[in-house]
Amino acid sequence: MQVSVFASGSGGNCLLVSGGDTKLLIDAGISLRRTESALAQLGHRINEIGGVLITHEHSDHISGLKMLLKYHRLPVYAPRTVASRLRGMLPEIEGCLRVIPVGEAFRVGGLSVTAFHTPHDTDESVGYRVQGEGVFALATDMGAVTDEVEQALTGADTVLIESNHDEQMLCCGPYPVYLKRRILSERGHLSNAACARLAGRLAGSGTTRIILGHLSRENNRPELALEASRAALEGTGAWLCCAPVSGCLTVPVERRA
Repeated sequence: MQVSVFASGSGGNCLLVSGGDTKLLIDAGISLRRTESALAQLGHRINEIGGVLITHEHSDHISGLKMLLKYHRLPVYAPRTVASRLRGMLPEIEGCLRVIPVGEAFRVGGLSVTAFHTPHDTDESVGYRVQGEGVFALATDMGAVTDEVEQALTGADTVLIESNHDEQMLCCGPYPVYLKRRILSERGHLSNAACARLAGRLAGSGTTRIILGHLSRENNRPELALEASRAALEGTGAWLCCAPVSGCLTVPVERRA
């Protein structure tokens, strides 16, 4: 089992989870051309994809969905409120949309998927836990780490978690006050420091690979995000990296021996 991150950040989000013969995209926030190109680099084609899991309806997570569905009628999985929003935004989604329960596992091919709520400034935003031969979990776009989020991430072998901003850069930066308050709120985005605390707890629960995602271009730098989490992971042996804004990062999802 492995995960390949094609993009992570406010400019677009999309990744591939592969387990056995089953391949799933999480979010479709980049162009169809970029998605097809990233898949081709891995030797895959888009018609091999078993479905697209949508976290929420913000444009950086769904901007490529319209063209994807125009040319490829893939199943699209989303929780009820997100599904309702998608119907209003994308009439072409009819016939492809699959409404999923939150907190209950469902199967797509050989993979078991469970959605869980993340606190963000939408009516319903979710992360995903995907289980095959290993367990991968993703949680971005959240202003706080709730018990539900932490429970869903705990014990996953590989995780992608949000390390959006450095608080000092954000507070001293050019954003207007209302936007700073939104980002810092419990329904905004997770700081490097909060992410690092979460990363340390996950490594203690058995997570061996941690990917830092959704870094702000204006209010963060990869070296700051990595520095914060490395300090929290000292002595755990966990592997750490930052997800690319664009490109392809492939990470194995393996049970610890």
